[in-house]
Amino acid sequence: MRCAGVVALAAVMAVTGVSGAQDNREDRHGRKYKAPPETSRIEVLVVKDFNGKPIQNAAVIFRPMEDGQPNGSYEVKTGPDGKATIDVIPRGATVVLQVLATGFASYAKQYEIAEANKAIEVRVIRPREQVSAYQDNGDKESQRKAGVQEANRPKDSKTNNTSDTNKTNNTSSPK
Repeated sequence: MRCAGVVALAAVMAVTGVSGAQDNREDRHGRKYKAPPETSRIEVLVVKDFNGKPIQNAAVIFRPMEDGQPNGSYEVKTGPDGKATIDVIPRGATVVLQVLATGFASYAKQYEIAEANKAIEVRVIRPREQVSAYQDNGDKESQRKAGVQEANRPKDSKTNNTSDTNKTNNTSSPK
């Protein structure tokens, strides 16, 4: 009779799914497992624009965007073949790709990464000439305090922000 009771108890436990040795995993509290997103393999080829030859040791920087804001960055150097490869960018992400190579102008462009494999060719150019113009103030006294580069702008009394509309209507002097 005792044996029949054990068999009956085992049958009830089997039917109801109750086990003394194992806990029901769904009843536990804590974080649930979330599978990582599918990633894309991105291969960037960096070459000289004027002759198409690969550039070794160029910095290729990937900046994934989330809600319009950068979400970290990854930097990979190009090899002798001018290629840099990364495979941790989630599919469907927007990425700002920046390339820095010694002796060349920096490059930056935004890409949508939708496919599993993406090949990008970047043709870098020599830096262009820059011209800066300065005006000699002669012996005139500076209108700005030392270290201040922007002109004073009146503040809006309601929001404490600067406002272009207050430039013409505000008669008080800036603080």
